[in-house]
Amino acid sequence: MTSLDKPTDQGKPDQIDADSRAVTEAALFEAFGGVRGMVETVVPGLLFVTIFTINKDLHMAAIAALAVSVVLVVVRLVMKDTVKHAFSGVFGVAFGVVFAMMTGNAKDFYLPGMLYTLGLALAYIITTLAGVPLIGLILGPVFKENLSWRTRNPGRKKAYAKASWAWGLILLAKCAILFPLYWWADTTQFGWVLVALKIPPFLLAVYLTWVFLAKAPPPIDVFAEMEAAEKAEEERKAAERAP
Repeated sequence: MTSLDKPTDQGKPDQIDADSRAVTEAALFEAFGGVRGMVETVVPGLLFVTIFTINKDLHMAAIAALAVSVVLVVVRLVMKDTVKHAFSGVFGVAFGVVFAMMTGNAKDFYLPGMLYTLGLALAYIITTLAGVPLIGLILGPVFKENLSWRTRNPGRKKAYAKASWAWGLILLAKCAILFPLYWWADTTQFGWVLVALKIPPFLLAVYLTWVFLAKAPPPIDVFAEMEAAEKAEEERKAAERAP
């Protein structure tokens, strides 16, 4: 068992709490892309609804949204930065463009993203009910704990369950607003509401995740454990070979 299995007795409790919060915040930024990731999520949809509001040109709005998504990926590649969030944005926009072009309905640009949000909400809830909360599967590798929280860190598993419930319910609430509007509102109104709902629910879910995890037991660093085990094995073999 490593020193990460339980809070250390060394140092002041306030400092330990501060360190835990800092580590949790850094991990959440890495997992969800931080401020830049949020910008990359909002910009394509914002550009689409702005252009469509001005000239009602579906093709121009769709192409502009896809083009800016590609530019964001290129910028990350040039800067040798992580591209997973930008790439996911490109795929999301591309699906939206295909849907809108096929149906000729500008609102269908947003439909794939809405269906993805609904599926993600259900995934958070179902995995939590199954005892494997999705947020733990996402953040486990980031915290270098993998799945150790399932059997060796019950307090952390409970925190992941709370966070997954938060994500699932927040995303379901978002869907409860958007799907009726998809049928009843006009394209421009619907687009602006959807853009307005991009960031606030996400920030609320991330904040609640941070609160739950900052109060949870520290993660068990399974990578450090494996390295320690390998080192101990090498030392044992070296001792056996020694005269």
